[in-house]
Amino acid sequence: MLRLSLSSLRPLAGPAVGRAARSNVRNFSNFRPQNVLQTLEKQRVSLQSLSKFKFPRYSTDIPIIEPAKPISWQRIALIAGGVAGTVVLLDGALNRETREGLSQAERSLLNSSFAYTGAGLALTAAAARAMFRSGVAYRIMAANPWVVIGASLVGGIGSMLGVFYTPPENTLQKHFFWMTFNAFQAATLSPLFFFSPAILARAGLYTLGVVGALSYVGATATNDKYLMLGGPLLAGVSVVALSALAPLALPATAVRALAVTESIYLYGGLAVFGGFVLYDTQKILMHARMAEQGLMKRDPINEAIGLQLDMINIFIRLVQILSMNNRK
Repeated sequence: MLRLSLSSLRPLAGPAVGRAARSNVRNFSNFRPQNVLQTLEKQRVSLQSLSKFKFPRYSTDIPIIEPAKPISWQRIALIAGGVAGTVVLLDGALNRETREGLSQAERSLLNSSFAYTGAGLALTAAAARAMFRSGVAYRIMAANPWVVIGASLVGGIGSMLGVFYTPPENTLQKHFFWMTFNAFQAATLSPLFFFSPAILARAGLYTLGVVGALSYVGATATNDKYLMLGGPLLAGVSVVALSALAPLALPATAVRALAVTESIYLYGGLAVFGGFVLYDTQKILMHARMAEQGLMKRDPINEAIGLQLDMINIFIRLVQILSMNNRK
């Protein structure tokens, strides 16, 4: 039987031919027909097993990155028109009798109060974001809820009382308590960054719209028109607070009762704190008139605390409502 060695396939070179001839190399006679058939059979079985899996198909006809869609100015105009129409309807329903205009003292205190409100919200948002990125929000979520609630209540209420009882002449101490209050609010709100940024942005936009419309109604209404809402709003806050504590008292099997208390907390809280925006706006104007008459001291930081709490509570509820609708 003729055997062809692998050395016959190499180019001839003097010494290399001798060495290749003397070397013990594998030749073609080792590849028997049975071995070839077994190898082909194994490859066929492996290919059949791979065919059971469905691999994704990629087509080069469709681009992976979709082109940016053009801005729909018609949709933006419709949204702006809807917001403007809502403001007009609210103004017509809640503010049929308007005042002639704000005095200089009223306008000054109102502008200063909203400036402190905006600064406090910006400081709270920045601090909450920093706490979330540093891992404080994870530790807050993992801690005992009673400890978190107790610390937030003690710290928030204590710093808020420090703001209220510090005279406006003591600027350094008053701003220290104000920044401490914002820090406790940031620690409480930092877990909200677990939600989608789109939900947070939409909730913030809706909060600005609601507060802007209601504060405009309160600023242009006749004097002391919405100050009578103080008692009913206080009772409403009590009901909302009790509904927030209901899951700690009701059993998990009381599904219907828990759903009712959740609706009271969300939608009832929106109505109550929307009413507080009207009340606090008119309270600022009343305090401006009293300060002008020398009956009290002008203190925009104290006025801003109430507006800031109203906006935070509205924002939290809008985030929860949007998150619930997004899961449906």
